[in-house]
Amino acid sequence: MKLPRRKLLQLAAGAATLPALPWMARAQSYPNRAVRIIVGFGAGGSVDLFARLIGQWLSERLGQPFIIETRPGAGGNIATEAVVRAVPDGYTLLLVTAANAINETLFDKLNFNFIRDITPIATIHRGIGVMVVNPSFPVKSVPELIAYAKANPGKMNMASSGNGSAQHIYGEYFKMMAGADLVHVPYRGQPAALTALVAGEVQVMIDTLSTSIEQIRAGRLRALAVTAATRSEVLPGIPALGEFVPGYEATVWLGMGAPRNTPREVIEKINNEINAALADPKIKARIADLGYTPFVSSPAEFAQFIADETVKWAKVIRTAGIKAE
Repeated sequence: MKLPRRKLLQLAAGAATLPALPWMARAQSYPNRAVRIIVGFGAGGSVDLFARLIGQWLSERLGQPFIIETRPGAGGNIATEAVVRAVPDGYTLLLVTAANAINETLFDKLNFNFIRDITPIATIHRGIGVMVVNPSFPVKSVPELIAYAKANPGKMNMASSGNGSAQHIYGEYFKMMAGADLVHVPYRGQPAALTALVAGEVQVMIDTLSTSIEQIRAGRLRALAVTAATRSEVLPGIPALGEFVPGYEATVWLGMGAPRNTPREVIEKINNEINAALADPKIKARIADLGYTPFVSSPAEFAQFIADETVKWAKVIRTAGIKAE
């Protein structure tokens, strides 16, 4: 079900104002048993890694196990539906990703509405992307790339980790704003796409900085721009894409959510603990080591952020005519 912006914002506001429920007294002693954090992507990836990092912190602070349960598939929708259908008592949580905002439009038929059915708890991190090209490709800046694409329509190939992936969406966003004619070439996952770019099978990709940084440092890829609103401390000499394409900004992000109607006290307790983790020097250093930036918010701020992201990527997906495979 596709909703207009006004309705999305109304739902976001509703998610931020959680109802008082009869079990509030029980929420005061939360948690008194193990809590599951459902992750929609496979074990060993960055999403799973952050789930375990935050889960360990919550276990130590709240005195109960926070168990990570991976349920990969359908771009995270299988995990999301499992949490939507769970009892709203705070013992089943969802690791929320940027894919949740994208999927609301990307998939024609979902058995849930994310903004209505998942209560935002807290954000965890934001990560930026980077536009990278094979060093043999004869462009050394974003203006040169745009000029090349316009002079050679349909002859520049843009890799992604799959149809409807973040790399694909962010690339289409660039095409839409810059008027550049790039041919999308989807691969089965980010490693395959990056390997193809290094090998020269394709010319350009907008990848996450954390996964491309070593290839950039080794000289196997050339970074043209980062996708944050401002330059990155990791690559201070590389401009932001928005310096050449005004208004362009695309970031990956992570947070925590719970089923609708989870008690307010539980939401606030977890939010406080996650925000405490993001202020901890060791956690902050670990997040930075992985190429991300701590992202602190209240439940209401997170709800508004999700609503804005959903509207933003819906426009790109519809303009580009992207469909989930």
